Amino acid sequence: MFALCKIVWPLLRELPHVESYSLSFIWFFFFPVVLDLLQIANLWQFENLTKLQLDNNIIEKIEALESLVHLVWLDLSFNNIEVIEGLDTLVKLQDLSLYSNRISKIENMDTLQELQIFSIGKNNLTTLEDVAYFRRFKHLRTLNLAGNPLCDDKRYMLYVVAYVPNLVYLDFKLVRDSTVKEAVLQYQYHTEPLEQEEAEALAQLEDKQAKQKELEYHKTAFVEYLNGSFLFESMFAEDTAAAKLACLPGVNDLLQAYPSWFVSVCESLFNYGLKEHENREAEVSHFYECLNEVLTANQQEGRKRILDFENQSKKVISYDIAESKRAQYKEDILQLSEALMALEILITDQLEVRLKHIPVRPHIHNVGGVTLLLLHPSCRELENNHHEKLLEISITTLEKSLKNELNVALPADVQTLLVDKTTIVNTVNASHGTRLRSIDKRESDILSNIYHWQTSVTEQAFQNEIDRNHNRVKEIILFIENLQEELDSIQIPEPME
Repeated sequence: MFALCKIVWPLLRELPHVESYSLSFIWFFFFPVVLDLLQIANLWQFENLTKLQLDNNIIEKIEALESLVHLVWLDLSFNNIEVIEGLDTLVKLQDLSLYSNRISKIENMDTLQELQIFSIGKNNLTTLEDVAYFRRFKHLRTLNLAGNPLCDDKRYMLYVVAYVPNLVYLDFKLVRDSTVKEAVLQYQYHTEPLEQEEAEALAQLEDKQAKQKELEYHKTAFVEYLNGSFLFESMFAEDTAAAKLACLPGVNDLLQAYPSWFVSVCESLFNYGLKEHENREAEVSHFYECLNEVLTANQQEGRKRILDFENQSKKVISYDIAESKRAQYKEDILQLSEALMALEILITDQLEVRLKHIPVRPHIHNVGGVTLLLLHPSCRELENNHHEKLLEISITTLEKSLKNELNVALPADVQTLLVDKTTIVNTVNASHGTRLRSIDKRESDILSNIYHWQTSVTEQAFQNEIDRNHNRVKEIILFIENLQEELDSIQIPEPME
């Protein structure tokens, strides 16, 4: 017997679409010599593989399977595997066999949420409590653990059934209802806390998924994170001087009203953006409906021309055709070809004109409605008003400080700002500039997203038309060629003597 460290399959490289392959007791070039596979390699090209059988080898490590993302059935039984690993990308896996290996721990299988059948019998599993790991597999119905040391535990049967409640078969035996009832009764005080934790985790996951779905919808409307204080908080998070200026007398009162006003504007913008998104979607949908009506009318006219031709050809063509009729039929084919191509040129011109008017270019005030430009009172106006009041408070505080008329003790870092008018004014202006840049950036992001959406919709529409035209022309050419071949295959009768 030969030990093979790495196998290369030059013949199989010509089969990138193979969906099932077996390397059990490999026979090499039909000679009666068994090659024991030690390492999994060179499977990356089999990206469409759904079934892989690598049992009865001497494989020591699960590896090189990350590209087999469509794998549904995997057999790695009767090998020398010690650790469960390398399965993270196999999210579609339903049937997995690791029977008769050297595995001592159940781990690294979290992504296998579609798993229905799992065989890990005759390994080195010793800890019965590790069986609780299988609770995460909600579709698991068949489990084989027979032949592991943990099976010798007198609690084995009831423990597994209690902790993996969805099982139908355990160790290839049907799990009876009486066994389930007994297991639930015996371990309910242990499993109930787990069930509660799982329910809470599921609720959190569903909530997270719902929020993510909602966020994705907001992104399509270009208004993500505008339904709250995110923009306002980001403005002040980037403003390092804001915290110092907030210590000035009177600024705290100023900051009480500013956030609510700003957030109110953002929420108005958010709601308007969602409405505009719905309008855009409706307009684009209506545009495509009208486009399809024109295209359908053209297709119906093409079918009518073909039907008329076929009806006429029945009167002309036969298996015994005269030369004069052959010439007439050939002329009819030519006229049909010209008619179909003329219809295609006509619809291409019509669609080209219509595609130039696809409704993805809103007027500037509509864009402004989706950005921060023309919404009144705008975020920028609110920030300017806040800046003016903050500057006034800062100068007043400076004057009092210089006259020693301040009745409050200010932090040392704040007092350094009150040395002269230039220093405090520059600090307030810099703070204002930082917040304005946050607003400008958000506005720029929205305009950029709108532009990318416009470009994407337009390019996709034109590409769809290019593909349609290419396929239609190809279809016409093949149809006409078939008619011509049919005509050429008809024999002309020999003249009577």
